[in-house]
Amino acid sequence: MSVSNNFLRLGVLSALVGMTLGVWMGANENFVLRPVHAHINLIGFASMMLFGLFYRSFPDAERGWLPKAHFVLSVFGFLILMPSLALMLLGRPFFLPGMIASEVMLVISMLLFVIIVFMATLKKGGTAAA
Repeated sequence: MSVSNNFLRLGVLSALVGMTLGVWMGANENFVLRPVHAHINLIGFASMMLFGLFYRSFPDAERGWLPKAHFVLSVFGFLILMPSLALMLLGRPFFLPGMIASEVMLVISMLLFVIIVFMATLKKGGTAAA
């Protein structure tokens, strides 16, 4: 499986989860998890979809270890942050160190993505695949 496909799949699954959480919050008039809903939609849906679309547009950028490291850090950071943030908002900060570690993972994954984008767009005039 390609990095782009994996990011796109995670993105649409995140959209489904984020929307479902939003509907649940509205139906119950309980908005305590509003930041989790926002993070699922922003990091999970918007960012993951954009990552996937970038890799789809620049297929050479998927090669090597950097894109794989980007994907792994993004996924683990996201999957650790969401329940950790939810627990914290619910007054049960059991996994606060994990939440902090996941935030660091997400920042490092974005740094890797910045490097990947610059490398891909500086090569051969930075043209996308036709």
